[in-house]
Amino acid sequence: MNILIINGHPNRQSLNFGLAEAYKKGASRTNANIQEIVIADLAFNPNLAFGYQQRTELEPDLLEAWKKIQWANHLVWIHPVWWGGLPAIMKGFIDRLFLPGMVFQSRENSVWWDKLLTGKTARIITTLDQPSWYYWLMYGRPSVNQLKKATLEYCGVKPVKVSYFGIVKTANELRRQKWLDEVYELGRKQQ
Repeated sequence: MNILIINGHPNRQSLNFGLAEAYKKGASRTNANIQEIVIADLAFNPNLAFGYQQRTELEPDLLEAWKKIQWANHLVWIHPVWWGGLPAIMKGFIDRLFLPGMVFQSRENSVWWDKLLTGKTARIITTLDQPSWYYWLMYGRPSVNQLKKATLEYCGVKPVKVSYFGIVKTANELRRQKWLDEVYELGRKQQ
């Protein structure tokens, strides 16, 4: 299996980087081929300046990221939830790279579209500063709905499974280690 780990947290000292490393270590115990994208390390303009009216040329780092996405069978997205959503740099990455003709194709004179990422699966690993049940009950899981339903499944990625880890701000070292162990096992099972 070809696994691509996509880290959307801009801070290398974050728990998200530890979770990405734990997943990578677990997956390394298998016969999986593993590549990574650290979105914050890429040189690109995250603003989709012209929307879909005019194509902005992709920077070299985005072209390389696109090759990795095409290569992968399984996409592992790791990000924190900030203000209910994705970090800005991650949203910009998706806006700039998940374009018509690349990940989906509208059908002429139709409300339907072709999903161009079929055959891929995904895991979303997200950290929260609230219990996951509260995030779901009070807010409806907006970051998950955006990434899972409105992006990945829209483009044909299926199934998309989700793992929540929180409350990060009050977690002690024992709790954080438990989360790292859980993500290690996800990697080992290639889930």
